[in-house]
Amino acid sequence: MKPTNVTRLLDQRNIPYAVEELPARKLSAVEVAQILGVSPNEVYKTIVVKRKAKGKPILAVIPGGKAVNLKSVAQAVGEKKVELATEREAELLTKLKAGGISPLALINKGFQVILDHDALLFEYVYISGGQRGMNIRLPVTDLIEITHATLSDITT
Repeated sequence: MKPTNVTRLLDQRNIPYAVEELPARKLSAVEVAQILGVSPNEVYKTIVVKRKAKGKPILAVIPGGKAVNLKSVAQAVGEKKVELATEREAELLTKLKAGGISPLALINKGFQVILDHDALLFEYVYISGGQRGMNIRLPVTDLIEITHATLSDITT
């Protein structure tokens, strides 16, 4: 696979990673886990969450086998209420296609990243590489550092 903005960024920061090529269509995190032969809890998906107040949306990064808990996300970011973006809204807000939305592709774009604390159970996790058909395996500690993610219990 040719270099992308995400792989160039990881290379610049000397972050070890592996690119996993997948079918270039919208896949669920559970489907990605099946293709890669890993637990859905090791494949993280990015959920775009809108604030009721003004401000950039939140990227809730959660294990593939779980659902986002909006009350927990709201608490984590100090908002009274938040809501899920529709797929169309998520694509418009991030300028990425659903199935390819990734905090790695949205660094320095003003999004607040919240990573589910279960990520700490693993040394490495898989996350979208910013386009359909590309997943990146990288150390959890580096994911947290590069995205400035806050850790919180945000799943049900």
